[in-house]
Amino acid sequence: MSTRYALLARTSKSLGITAALLAVSLAAPQARAANKDIIQLQVQVQQLQDAVARLQQSNDERMGVLKDLVQQSADSVNKMSSSMDAIQLQIKNQQDAQNGKIDQISGQIQSLNDSLDELKARLDHLEKMVGDVQSQQQSISAAIQGGQGSPGANPAGANTGALPPGTESPLTSGKPSAAIPAGASPASPAAPPADDLYKTALNDYMAAKYKLASSEFGDVIKNYPDNPLSGNSYYYRAEIDYRAGRYTEAIKSYDAVINNYPASNKVPVSRLHKGQALFALKQRDAGIRELRLLIQRFPNSPEAMQARSRLSGMGVTTSARR
Repeated sequence: MSTRYALLARTSKSLGITAALLAVSLAAPQARAANKDIIQLQVQVQQLQDAVARLQQSNDERMGVLKDLVQQSADSVNKMSSSMDAIQLQIKNQQDAQNGKIDQISGQIQSLNDSLDELKARLDHLEKMVGDVQSQQQSISAAIQGGQGSPGANPAGANTGALPPGTESPLTSGKPSAAIPAGASPASPAAPPADDLYKTALNDYMAAKYKLASSEFGDVIKNYPDNPLSGNSYYYRAEIDYRAGRYTEAIKSYDAVINNYPASNKVPVSRLHKGQALFALKQRDAGIRELRLLIQRFPNSPEAMQARSRLSGMGVTTSARR
């Protein structure tokens, strides 16, 4: 009986061992399959990492190329900017040099005009003196002829202004004498001739005695408003105010030349300097209009050339766009 139990126990043990071996044998393929999947997954992960690395390398290379292109573009832009700055500076220097030459020429022309005005004043004064001398000669000749034609006349009559018989003295008859032309009367009893006043004022202006010259030019305007020299006097008073920075007063005098003395040779330069005075007063549009009017009405004048240069330097066309 005991032997039988022992046999059964050995059999059970054998069966347990067999079952364990069977379980192990059945579990081994599953473990091998799991290990194979893990290895395959690891391979795929490695492949993905390699692909990402290659993509990163490719992107880095492309970014490097893009950076080089951007740097080259930036260098080209900088070079172009430097070239443009150099060209603009060169153009500005040329314009400044041209403006300086034009200003110099304009100043020389203005000096010539001033000298011409002074010369005209002197010639007018000489003509007046010659006229006075001729009138005196005529008076003396008439007196001598009258003395010779009257027997027994006082020989000293020539010195006392004796006249032919029956001729009344201009002092008592109220009629003008030969020395005083009929219809000629001074603008003011105490005023010197316009030529003398203007000559004195112009000399003081040329000597930089501007305050005195302005007052003297004012005397010309006050006593001889219809004389062409008054137009010149308005111009020089405007120049004095312009030099002193009194642009509003200068513009008024320039307008007087332009509006009241349209035939004066000072009209073109008055328009030019009026435009410059307007620019000094920050009245840009009014200054541009004035320079355009100058160019339109006096296209061949040196002042028009200077006006074109000024407008061109401001980037403004010489004529208004329609």
